[in-house]
Amino acid sequence: MGEEFEEPLELWAARREALRRPVGERRVVRADGLRRAAHVDPAVPRVVEEWDGVQWVIVATAEDYAAGQRASHGIRDAHTRTPAGNGPGTGGSIPAAGTGRHRKP
Repeated sequence: MGEEFEEPLELWAARREALRRPVGERRVVRADGLRRAAHVDPAVPRVVEEWDGVQWVIVATAEDYAAGQRASHGIRDAHTRTPAGNGPGTGGSIPAAGTGRHRKP
């Protein structure tokens, strides 16, 4: 009974692994331990945590939310970053302002 409904172990393991949080994923949380949205008190010090497969581990601290985001994504300076596909040598181009179809004439 139920033999035709059993899933092979390899398929079950692959499906389960796809649902798991990837090791090395980072998040920025408030240093005071309160769980609130990022837009609430963005000047409060933050902690950058990384998932090691079992628990969240603190890897860095930051003075505010923006600095925490830069630290978690490895960005040194947000002003010098170029959008993907638009930097030198990528062949991309930035469209002229006001050329979108949603713009009013």
